Amino acid sequence: MYKKQMLTQKIVCYVLLVAAALVFIYSLGLVTDLHYNKFSYYAENPERPKFEGANIYNEIQPFNQQLTTAGLVLILSSVLVFVSGAHKRRKYYVGNYITIGLNSALTIGVSVWGIHNVRIYRQMYNNIDFEKLEKLQGMYKNDYDISPFWFDVGYYVFGFAILVAVLSLLNLVFKVLVMRGERKLLEEV
Repeated sequence: MYKKQMLTQKIVCYVLLVAAALVFIYSLGLVTDLHYNKFSYYAENPERPKFEGANIYNEIQPFNQQLTTAGLVLILSSVLVFVSGAHKRRKYYVGNYITIGLNSALTIGVSVWGIHNVRIYRQMYNNIDFEKLEKLQGMYKNDYDISPFWFDVGYYVFGFAILVAVLSLLNLVFKVLVMRGERKLLEEV
């Protein structure tokens, strides 16, 4: 039981880091299609955008910057889990509980916030006048992609991050149970 828990502990810690990195990478790609489709040009004048919905490019920027910062914070908090030795420590100390709890809380908080905002911007994206966008892109001879891929993939990225954070907390409970069982065996000897 002890070896299984130690292996699970190590895997969960590494997957926490992967989930944080995915949130950061997602933040870098979120506005990619909007930029590729020249939304920055079409929304130059926020009072008079060239088509309905072009302002999404300007409106999503603060969220995207905050998400990038949050992704970096998640990476740093995941690294802190490794610095505390939670990935290989046989016995957890207060610092291990704090780093794992902090990382899980941050991951869940950022993910819930991210899902909420992605849902809002996805609805804004649905309200874009795509016919006018297609005409403008054709007129300027630009390639374009109207796929909402980056909005949709956000649900998977944040869902995965929440799942990993919950697994981290479950692993912590598993660790406590294993440590109690080990202590009980030692007291019997």
